[in-house]
Amino acid sequence: MVSSPHEAMHRIFQEYPSLFSRVSEVLGVDIPPPTSATALPTDLTENRPLERRVDTLLRIDTEHDGPFVLAIEAQGKKDPSKTASWPYYVSYLHNRYRLPVLLLVVCQDHATADWAARPITIGLRQWQTLALNPLVAGPHNMPVITDVAEARKDLALTTLAAITHADNPDVGAILKTLSTALRDTPETIANPIVELTAQGLGNRPAAQQWRNLVAVDLSFYKSPLSEEIRDEGRDEGRAEGRAEGLLLILDVRGIAITDETREKITGCDDPQLLHQWLHRATTAATAEEVFAEE
Repeated sequence: MVSSPHEAMHRIFQEYPSLFSRVSEVLGVDIPPPTSATALPTDLTENRPLERRVDTLLRIDTEHDGPFVLAIEAQGKKDPSKTASWPYYVSYLHNRYRLPVLLLVVCQDHATADWAARPITIGLRQWQTLALNPLVAGPHNMPVITDVAEARKDLALTTLAAITHADNPDVGAILKTLSTALRDTPETIANPIVELTAQGLGNRPAAQQWRNLVAVDLSFYKSPLSEEIRDEGRDEGRAEGRAEGLLLILDVRGIAITDETREKITGCDDPQLLHQWLHRATTAATAEEVFAEE
């Protein structure tokens, strides 16, 4: 039951909005007097369910300091809406779990990391009611790990460091260190790291570097990425074999081809098209017949 003192302590500001100027003055906070005041609905219940999801949420237990809630957001670019949603996440989680809450933002570029690290304040210039200070991990503070022994000590950190340094000019050396560190690692540990690294690099040039390293250094693993690379290799091998077979047939049958045509054949990576040319070459009288109706 709401008590009378409770009602009086806040309703007086409804009746006398200018009172807040005097109160702030007494409290030593310089807030200008209001020019107008409008009463707003006090019910903060959302009429429509609004879906809000944090990327990853963990409860972390510690030996001496007790548990806390860790909310992790992966941020690929600046997003002005986060200045509203992140404080909401922290406040909601604190209210729900009654535990300290820490927000960690992971970035892959310096500009986004600088933006994410800025404190988010709610209140007035003269007095902040709430301040949120995200903890940010990105290329500005994650280690550049190029020592294999160091990488083996903590493969998860090495993986995250590699992902956050995806645009680093030395990312090739970083990824080579990781792939070397994984060579003697059990598949159950290595496979998730192989996949997470590929996923984290996205469509950046470093992603192809990682695929090449997986194909050479980690070819014995059976992760989805390694199987995909093997399939691509088999397709490339079939295409190369068909191209060589086509050139051989044309030579045996005495069908002359130009250097341009030779480059066209060896540069084709479409197995079906090569198969079609190969089939025609067995009966064609000229090179033009082989490549007709393309």
